[in-house]
Formats: sequence, C-alpha cells, structure tokens
Amino acid sequence: MNRTWEKLEKAYENAPCLPIHSNSRFVFMSDCHRGIGNWGDNFQPNQNLFFAALQYYYRRKFTYIELGDGDELWENRKIGEIVRTHSNQFWLMSEFYRENRFYMIYGNHDRKKEQEEFIGKICNTYYCESEGIERNLFPGMKVQEAIRLKDNCDGQEIFLVHGHQGDFWNDTLWKVTRFLVRYVWRRLELAGCNDPTSTAKNYRKKEKTEKKLEYWAKEHQKILIAGHTHRPVFPKPGEGFYFNDGSCVHPRCITAIELEGGELSLVKWSMEVRKDNLIYIGRQVLEGPVSMKEYQ
Repeated sequence: MNRTWEKLEKAYENAPCLPIHSNSRFVFMSDCHRGIGNWGDNFQPNQNLFFAALQYYYRRKFTYIELGDGDELWENRKIGEIVRTHSNQFWLMSEFYRENRFYMIYGNHDRKKEQEEFIGKICNTYYCESEGIERNLFPGMKVQEAIRLKDNCDGQEIFLVHGHQGDFWNDTLWKVTRFLVRYVWRRLELAGCNDPTSTAKNYRKKEKTEKKLEYWAKEHQKILIAGHTHRPVFPKPGEGFYFNDGSCVHPRCITAIELEGGELSLVKWSMEVRKDNLIYIGRQVLEGPVSMKEYQ
C-alpha cells in the first residue's frame, strides 16, 4: 500500500493541470492495446467501435484523454507498425491533437512513451499511403504519467492516471514482465494459460489494485479515474471517489467515461440490431449522468 501511495502522490504532484468549467466536454478511454493486426491484436475486433466512438466525440467537440495502454508495446517492439496497421484511428486522433483536444497518459504496456525521444521520433509524422506523403501526427507531444482536471471556480478536481503505480510486476519490475509477456506468456496463452502478472486477467490482482486506488481517492477526497484493470467502476455519491473507464478490448463492447456539463457518465459502445435486422453501432449510458458536485 505504501509503495502505491508514494507513486500516486508523486504522479499527482508532477501532473499538469488542465482547466475545466461548466461547459467542458471530456471523454476518457483506456486499454485499447492497439497491435499490428495479427492474432495477438486484441484491439482489432473492436476497431470499428472505437472509430465510431471517436467520430461521435470529435463532432461534439469533446477532448479525448487516453488513460494508458493505448498501444501494445510489450508484445510489439515498434509503434510505427501499430500506426500503419491502425492508420485511420491515428489519423482521427491527430485531428483531435491538431485542435488541442487530445492528451495521452502512458500505462505499463506503453510505458516507453514516457521517453520523449521515443514518442518524438516515431509520432511526429506518419506516412499517408492514400496520398503518398508524410502527414503530421502528434508533433511535440509529451505523454504524461497523470493529468489533473480542475475547476477554478469551485475547486472540484479529477485526477487521471492509468492505475498501475506501485504494482510490483507492472511498475517496479515492468521490464522483466515485458520480457515474460513478449517471449513466454504470449506463446503459452495459445495453450490456454493466463498470464499471472496481468491485473486484467487475475481477479485477486484486480481487487488488490482497486482497493489501493479507492483508498488513495477516499483519503484525498478527490475523484480518481483510472484504467488498467479493464473493469468499469462508477460509484454512487457517498460510496467512494474511485472510477474506472473499463477497456476497449472487451469481446462485445468498449466502455468510456464522459464528462459533460459538470456531469459524469459511464457509457458503452457496441454492435446493436434494429427491428428490421439492420446492424449499427450504438451508444448506451450504463451509469449516470451524475454531477461532480454530488461527490464533494
């Protein structure tokens, strides 16, 4: 607990602070684990859901904040291959970025993004095959460990972080775990073995991680929104301050948390069928909207 507390405290102290107000619109998603289009790319089945959701948020002037593990850099060495495979997703994210409406937080699976030379070298531009030219991607981007959103009028604040901080395997020994995932567990998964270091696949690790995050948020009386566990959490007012946006790799849907007009909502994007059997991508509100002020 102490290690997690120390890491969260440090992340909070070093986090850039973005202003919010009553008309702000933000969407938080995480754990896309974008890959290179092979059998190990868990994002690929949901790429159309993600693209449809991003289009919805782009048209409605939302700011998109990705809360870590956006790209699968434990199983894959080169982010350039990921960008080429999912070029339409990156193109749309670059449109958000061009309008100052996209921020990225790194998680344990894409921690290499904390190195400015890594993200700067790869993500300044990308090659647009349809036009045959280099286009801007995220020039000058700095990927953060955490971000704070603060309303300067009433002092209400949201702390955004991936949620792996202080975890022995996913933080302290993340390079060792990356090696095991890349060269051992990736192969054993084909035989039906689950990775014991994975918080998303281990119920006991999920519980342990969430309790630490819940404790920090409760002690500080601050809304904390994380990812990492892949399990959506949306407490009612008076029941806690820890939220989780879920993931984009669920077999049947992706989930997100929205902040609009000072209210928080947990939403799901999935394939739905109309009465005339027409298939479409739909958005469903699972929890909320609830005003941030109710958590004060």
